[in-house]
Amino acid sequence: MERRDFIRKSLLAAGAAVLGGGLARAIGDNDSTNDKRMKIVVLIGSPRRNGNSAYLAEQFIKGAEEKGHEIFRFDCAFRRVEPCRACNRCGMDGPCVIQDDFAELRPRLVEADMVVFATPMYYFGVSAQMKRVIDRFYAINGQIKGARKKAAFLMTYANTAEREAEPMLLHYRVLLEYLGWESAGEVVAPGVWTAGSVKRTGYGEMAYKLGKSI
Repeated sequence: MERRDFIRKSLLAAGAAVLGGGLARAIGDNDSTNDKRMKIVVLIGSPRRNGNSAYLAEQFIKGAEEKGHEIFRFDCAFRRVEPCRACNRCGMDGPCVIQDDFAELRPRLVEADMVVFATPMYYFGVSAQMKRVIDRFYAINGQIKGARKKAAFLMTYANTAEREAEPMLLHYRVLLEYLGWESAGEVVAPGVWTAGSVKRTGYGEMAYKLGKSI
């Protein structure tokens, strides 16, 4: 047990150095350059109210609110959002036949200057609760594609192998490429499993600084 903990902590520290460098560049590119009060939607995919990805989102929100931005938080796991039915009644830019809590989120996404995705890794992908919300973007595709929004990605996972985070990061980056949105930064927190364990790392501070830099 002691040897496993030692290895985990060593890998975590190494990961922090690598990932921290990438985030520092993202923050440096955006820091103190935007005085506009932005509307930011924060999508949280954690099904645990005290989850690690939820904590990163809260730290990001803290920094962004201190900067004066308006935040709309949407906890995907605690809202009723059904999966897309592929009926195409919306035509990718019209009313959705499903009546659920996405109706509240929908106008917020359209009006947002920035959308933040905060999720744990579940079987090498975003949580199912968040994926349902992302799939429902289909009904507002015509209003959000090419809308020059910013975005950020906050993720947590239990293991420490960097390659295991690559599928989720690729999903996020390809999604932004399709939508024409600009990434303001990413915080990837490996080696956190039990609820609250991310609080014993520096990733919360990184998320806070990213929010503060917007």
